[in-house]
Amino acid sequence: MKNLNELSESYWRGRDVLITGISGFMGSHLAEKLISMKAKVHGLLRRHAFPNYPNIEHLRGKIELVEGDLLDTPSLLTALEKTGATTVFHLAAQSFIPLSFEAPSLTYESNVLGTANLLEAVRRSKGVEKVQFAGSSEEYGLVHPSEVPIKETNPLRPLSPYAASKVAGDYICYTHFKCYGVPVVRTRAFNHTGPRHGLNYVVSVIARQVARGVKYGQKELVIGNPEPKRDFSDVRDILRGYMLAIEKGKLGEVYNFGTGKSISMGELADLCIKIGGLDGKMKVVIDKSRFRSADVMLIQCDYSKAKTELGWSPQIPLEKTLKDLIDYYLEREELLKA
Repeated sequence: MKNLNELSESYWRGRDVLITGISGFMGSHLAEKLISMKAKVHGLLRRHAFPNYPNIEHLRGKIELVEGDLLDTPSLLTALEKTGATTVFHLAAQSFIPLSFEAPSLTYESNVLGTANLLEAVRRSKGVEKVQFAGSSEEYGLVHPSEVPIKETNPLRPLSPYAASKVAGDYICYTHFKCYGVPVVRTRAFNHTGPRHGLNYVVSVIARQVARGVKYGQKELVIGNPEPKRDFSDVRDILRGYMLAIEKGKLGEVYNFGTGKSISMGELADLCIKIGGLDGKMKVVIDKSRFRSADVMLIQCDYSKAKTELGWSPQIPLEKTLKDLIDYYLEREELLKA
């Protein structure tokens, strides 16, 4: 009997797929997986300048890049018509939370208006069969201890402009499905990481410092608040969830993806030190200037709906994810010195 957790190659073979945010962390990994499933992968870029996108450099000749701007609906409609896409993964977003505090309007413009414009283009194109919206566990925001693990039905109490923008995009998707029949399925991924994750994100910050400890003998690992707990998944597990949401997800519905386990930032730092073989050689240092003005203290996923309806469950242990990320930096000296 086929494992329900497996993707259907017959579903993806020959399918025209458009990815917004293809040059990003998740977009590049998703593109790789889709290529391996024999899909025809198209990526939306604001300008057709390929050499400046290192995450997808290795995919030259295997994907088609098309011009389009999320703030320009006609360009999105043109991109959909040009590619003939029947499936759209909407990953593009301003997703760096600290920047959202500094530039909330930019974040709202990119994430809210950009999502509305894409859905309008899909509504007018008539050729798209299904759209996946990449929401975030940050939408849940302030979570009370009695509400953990977090179900899709939990109240949304966003605690950052980024989180608020994702709530708005999420609700726009629901509204467009209800009002116009736009074929969208919503997903809320909890924290995920892996090779190619941006250097500003916490797990990358930690893993790179451990790699520096291994290669250069760095003695200190500097982090911000050690107390917040997060549910960390491997990017390869999350993208599989996104694809299963397209294959099997019910239109208009929302699905959580996470591990169901949480770990504090301090514990994560200690685990990375252990994986790097630096026990007793590297110590954790707390930098209070890195604390957020408002922070979510506990995030832990209930993925039972995704398991029941999509057959999805996490497969990759956190230890492997962290080792792969540390090794990624050890193999790239230019990133260690950045």
